[in-house]
Amino acid sequence: MNNSHYFITIAGNIGVGKSTLVELLSKKLGWDPVYEAVAENPYLIDFYQDMDRWSFHSQIFFLSRRLKQHYQLLQRNNSIIQDRSVYEDAQIFAQNLYLQGAMSERDWKTYQDIYETTVTLLKPPHLVVYLQASLETLERQIANRGRDFEQSITSEYLEQLNDLYEKWISSFSLSPVLTINTNNLNYVAYDEHLELIWEKIEHRLRGKDFLQLK
Repeated sequence: MNNSHYFITIAGNIGVGKSTLVELLSKKLGWDPVYEAVAENPYLIDFYQDMDRWSFHSQIFFLSRRLKQHYQLLQRNNSIIQDRSVYEDAQIFAQNLYLQGAMSERDWKTYQDIYETTVTLLKPPHLVVYLQASLETLERQIANRGRDFEQSITSEYLEQLNDLYEKWISSFSLSPVLTINTNNLNYVAYDEHLELIWEKIEHRLRGKDFLQLK
């Protein structure tokens, strides 16, 4: 790669392996990793126990942190690889809570107003890398990483998120998109899988055409 500074985002459902890929690629490339503030969210445990009560609080926390994070990104002089985007916070997770009835229409409209104003101020990434995975893959990986607060996530919830992700990524136009199906990839155990992913990312950043990675 040349000396340009790049900003790419790794997108995808809960348990798909975003944080791991961010960590591995940042070490490989010397880029700055920027992680989602999951552990810092003071509402998250309450949210998974009572989504109706805590959905708005949890999503507003993530949105506020994403704004702060984005401001900090713009101050850096190195290339950046980000774990999940602000677009997913709103168009996948917050919208799903509203569709499920776990967020009231009043809260959803307030959230939307804040989000839509925010997006106009954000510089979009140079590339969004969307990690796809089946429900079976997601559930296995969630179980393996053993976060207590995630064990109550239902199959139905994950499936609904997957459906929203597919609709969102098919119409996303603010940045170029690279879709990677991860069902048969293990970039933790196999260096060649990580190298293959990076090869596709590099080609995309250079403007080369390629087929979706299967």
